[in-house]
Amino acid sequence: MHARSTTITGDPGAVDAAVAFVRDEVMPSLTAMDGCLGLSLVADRELGRIIATSSWRDEEAMHAADQHLGPMRAEGGKILGGSPHVEEWEVAVMHRDHATHEGSCCRITWARTDDVEQMARTWRERILPGVEQLQGFCSASLLVDRSTGRGCATVVFDDHRALEATRDQAAAMRRRATDEMGLEILAVGELDLEIAHLRLPELV
Repeated sequence: MHARSTTITGDPGAVDAAVAFVRDEVMPSLTAMDGCLGLSLVADRELGRIIATSSWRDEEAMHAADQHLGPMRAEGGKILGGSPHVEEWEVAVMHRDHATHEGSCCRITWARTDDVEQMARTWRERILPGVEQLQGFCSASLLVDRSTGRGCATVVFDDHRALEATRDQAAAMRRRATDEMGLEILAVGELDLEIAHLRLPELV
C-alpha cells in the first residue's frame, strides 16, 4: 500500500479555512476515486501548516489519481498562501489500539537512514511495543521512501495532555532509534489531528 502527503505552510490565520476546504471539497472527491483508502489531515496552527495524507491500494492507483488532485492542491495552496510540497511513500507499518476522536493529536518524526529495511524492521519490532505503552496511545504508522531513505513515523494520542506527558519518553525512543538504526532525525512536529479517515488495514 502507498500514500501521498501534501504539506502546505502559509498563513496561520487561514488554517481553519484550509481544513474546511479539505474536509468539505477534497475528501468527498478523493475517497470516491478508484483505489483510494482514505485521507488524514493534521494541522499546526502556530506555524500555519497542514499535512494531508491520502492512502492508496497500490502505486498505480495513486498515480492515476494525480491529474485530478493537482487543481485541488493548487486551491489549497491559494487558501493557505503557500506552495504545496508533495511526497510519495510506501506504508510499512499501520497499527491501531483504538479510534481517534475530537481533540486527538499526534507527534510526527521525519528521519533518514541508509537501510530502509532495517529501519522498518527495528521500528516494528523494537520501537512500536514501547510506543503502545505510552499514555493515551491511539495508533501509529510508519511511511518510507526507499529512493531517498526517508521515513515518517506518526504516533496519535487521545489529547494534548497525553502528548505533552510523553515528550521525554519519545525523546528517549528517538535517541535509542538513532543509536540502533543509525537514523538521522530530520524534524519532529506536534500537530492536531483534524481528519482521520484512513481505511488502511492493520500492517505490522
